[in-house]
Amino acid sequence: MTTAREPNSNHSASKPSRLAVLDTASPIGQKVAKKRVNRKSRKFADNALLNLCITGKDNYWRLLHSAILGRISTTQRTLSLSPMKILVTGGAGFIGSALIRHLIRETEHEVVNIDALTYAANPDALEKAADDHRYAFEHVNIRNGEALRRVLVKHQPDGIIHLAAESHVDRSIDGPDDFIQTNIVGTFNLLDAARAYYESLDSARRARFRFHHVSTDEVYGSLGDEGLFTEETPYAPNSPYSASKASSDHLVRAWQHTYNLPTVLSNCSNNYGPWQFPEKLIPLMILNALRGRPLPVYGDGQNVRDWLYVEDHARALHQVFEQGRIGERYNIGGRNEATNLDLVHTLCATLDELAPNPDLGAREQLITFVEDRKGHDRRYAIDATKMADELGWQPRETLETGLQRTVQWYLDNPGWAESIRDAGYDGQRLGLAGNAHAANTR
Repeated sequence: MTTAREPNSNHSASKPSRLAVLDTASPIGQKVAKKRVNRKSRKFADNALLNLCITGKDNYWRLLHSAILGRISTTQRTLSLSPMKILVTGGAGFIGSALIRHLIRETEHEVVNIDALTYAANPDALEKAADDHRYAFEHVNIRNGEALRRVLVKHQPDGIIHLAAESHVDRSIDGPDDFIQTNIVGTFNLLDAARAYYESLDSARRARFRFHHVSTDEVYGSLGDEGLFTEETPYAPNSPYSASKASSDHLVRAWQHTYNLPTVLSNCSNNYGPWQFPEKLIPLMILNALRGRPLPVYGDGQNVRDWLYVEDHARALHQVFEQGRIGERYNIGGRNEATNLDLVHTLCATLDELAPNPDLGAREQLITFVEDRKGHDRRYAIDATKMADELGWQPRETLETGLQRTVQWYLDNPGWAESIRDAGYDGQRLGLAGNAHAANTR
């Protein structure tokens, strides 16, 4: 049985502080704020700076809030304020490319992207980031331990953010072997290489180094009608995919506990946004609806997911990497629960508004109920209180605004969908073990 608790609402109910209404964008406002922080109590600073870090964009205030609470070390503050070289695995994938775009656009960090360029990778998703002098690419599969060691020695990164993974539940049902080899063995290879590299560093570089492992909320299993996944929820994976990710999470924990590799772990809810491979629910529904094709909804459509806009996730990953406490895990969720059926209805209404087609009429008429996924988890929902309390992170997009942005991107980029179809994927149903995709190769 999973454990759950309701989100902490102390911050939203707290009384606004006088500090929160200062014009902190001005030099005078910043000086006054700093003086007040220095002479007022910890409680006053906590309330005031939390308001600033939630609503503001200045990294200084977010760091100062965490420092006052004693939740980040001097080393972590240095990480946040000093340019680093970060090795990102899976950086040509959906979430990885969003993270790299964010790092190149919003920070002074250098990025080394290693990616095997499997079916779901898309180098075009890196957009202008790939042209920046701070970006480098290595065509490497994490299944190749020797290649990983070579890349680490060559590029000398200050940290690793590990996203490379097989991630589609339906594909894991058809062919679990790839998930075992990439998600478990590949993560072991990376941990093994990272440990050897870390132990070769001098003490100053060791103090800066960290290994951030990116995982999923699916490792927690399925919730009932109430409750939320917390960082203390026991693992109960129900699919080959989630079992492989749970295994990799345990390896990361073991390498931190046994070998003192400085690791931090995050578990996210369902991501969506631009550049997502159309085997996933949201892009599949958008592209099918635009072409007047059936919109297949699994089972009764009442399975619930917590939806997280990918750019919100990228910001969260950046913050966890820089400021997360070593040995800790952080749940990252969008606080946007919806049933699959309600989500598809919302997508249809959004498409009817942004791209009306009189010949099709209302696109909700295309909804078709199909055989349910094998072992389909009923509900996921994340409690992201720890992210808000410790790191000052909040999602910026609601489900409505995020879907608007996502649909508009697909409308503006029809050539991308065409390239996916040309490569051989045209929305075929996956996850029916024994069908033609059971022997899928890339």
